[in-house]
Amino acid sequence: MKWIKRSVLLIILFCAAVLLNYYLPSRDIVQIVGTDVKRVDVDKGSPFWDRPDIGTNDEATRDVRFINSTKPNGKSRVYRNEDTGWSFPFYFKFDSGDLNAQAQTIARNQETQWVAVSHYGWRIKLFSIFPNAYKIKSVSGPKAILIPWFNIAFLSILALTSFWIWRSIRRWKLKNITPHTDKIREELDDAADILDAQKEKVAKELAETQGHFKRFMRRWFGSQ
Repeated sequence: MKWIKRSVLLIILFCAAVLLNYYLPSRDIVQIVGTDVKRVDVDKGSPFWDRPDIGTNDEATRDVRFINSTKPNGKSRVYRNEDTGWSFPFYFKFDSGDLNAQAQTIARNQETQWVAVSHYGWRIKLFSIFPNAYKIKSVSGPKAILIPWFNIAFLSILALTSFWIWRSIRRWKLKNITPHTDKIREELDDAADILDAQKEKVAKELAETQGHFKRFMRRWFGSQ
């Protein structure tokens, strides 16, 4: 049973890590080179797309804004720019149009400008999955240090909450479950002792019966 519990726990931890990695905010230092709008067919309920601008029709086929950028190593980085509204994930993003205008202004800037793009999600080219950008902030350069304070605070609170829940469940189990399981275990041990005693008694009686039978056969038939 222990390996089953450990396997289930590992699966739960793996799923939690994947979800946190996808939905927690991240920041990339990039140069914005332009914006784009594409017509996209979005499946209903797809976890990799959010929703159209607040106040517009929520249709499967819609225009999606994209922000094109370049990383310090020269590789391209593309972000989608969609509202999240009041729905999950709770970024409460309602300004995708304003963010698009900010990105266009930065892209038209003649001077080299490095920015930190805050986003969540993954970029998976095989399935045309893009991270969703929700904030753009100017930084000093490509080597600017970005400390993820929100992630540190969130994960710390999550760890403390998980520990508190685990400890509360453990205390409740020790108080309400363990005494009963210990009693059941003792009763099972007593039952096993009784069965062992009965087994020994039956084996002894069987041995005595076999001895009487052998003596009877030797007496009357001379059988060995």
